[in-house]
Amino acid sequence: MRLRRREFFGLAAGAAALAGGAHSAAAALYPDRPIRLVLPFPPGGVFDIIGRPWADKVKASLGSVFVDNQPGAGGSLAAQLVAHAPPDGYTIFLGGSTIHLTEMILREHPLLDPMKELTPVSIVAVNYYAIVVTPALPVHSLQELVGYVKANPGKLAYGSAGTGTVNHLTGELFKSLTGLSDLPHVAYRGAGPAIADAIGGQIPIIVPAMTSQVLEFHRTGKLRLLAITSPNRIPVAPEISTAIEGGVPDLVTQQVMALFAPAGTPKPIIEQIAQTVRTALAEPTYQQKLIDSGFEASPDTTPEKFRRRLEADVVFWTPVVEALGLKIY
Repeated sequence: MRLRRREFFGLAAGAAALAGGAHSAAAALYPDRPIRLVLPFPPGGVFDIIGRPWADKVKASLGSVFVDNQPGAGGSLAAQLVAHAPPDGYTIFLGGSTIHLTEMILREHPLLDPMKELTPVSIVAVNYYAIVVTPALPVHSLQELVGYVKANPGKLAYGSAGTGTVNHLTGELFKSLTGLSDLPHVAYRGAGPAIADAIGGQIPIIVPAMTSQVLEFHRTGKLRLLAITSPNRIPVAPEISTAIEGGVPDLVTQQVMALFAPAGTPKPIIEQIAQTVRTALAEPTYQQKLIDSGFEASPDTTPEKFRRRLEADVVFWTPVVEALGLKIY
């Protein structure tokens, strides 16, 4: 049977409407099963401190969210896993600037293109970094640390959450700004193991994300926190000076911590997750919990604002990385 032109286009339009309707219906039912929240580092670090409370917080609106730590390659293995997951909203990623910087300006052979393969959903928080030493090190300020390292060439090293992380970049920027040429980097599989080794005396200097956990270790004498890379002192630790105050004025670094979904995830699902984040961050108690944990809450965010923030981070770090000659092979 031959279809007339008008009948053909009518059937095509109907088929498209059915497909679109099915797509919309799937989004409308979301979520109808548990959501997997992938974290890029081992338990005990900054992503755990943000991710697990968030998963618990959103149960009322998104249902069950289970946390899956997938460390490796400075967080890029987790990002790659999520990028290749079905774009249905049931696998999401708590990532940060670290992954975008690693893949876009540091890695010689990128594992993924995060701008194309991951869809920004919403910023959850912003974190800063800390310069921390073991109590056995006879220094109490950044300038004392610089002097001690220079007086003991080849005897010290610093640890970070992994090669290419903002922790690592912060450490290298600190070295560059203070003329420390003989302070090698030790890459860990996350901040948790680095902190454990610092407490145990296996590594004398670390550059972790600034969290309430790090602050507690400082206040109990297990570690010594010398400075924070925030532009101003943070509310939870008003007694700790900034790197600016410590004599290193250009050492201001931060990381955007946020949710991502695989590229192609339906917009209604993206907006539903983003709205859940905005609702949570609008609650003063949840905001305060983030602040008390050492973070800056970001309640006023949209996927587009988030994308611009990521682009700004790449623009900031690109000349720094090029000047330092850093590359991951």
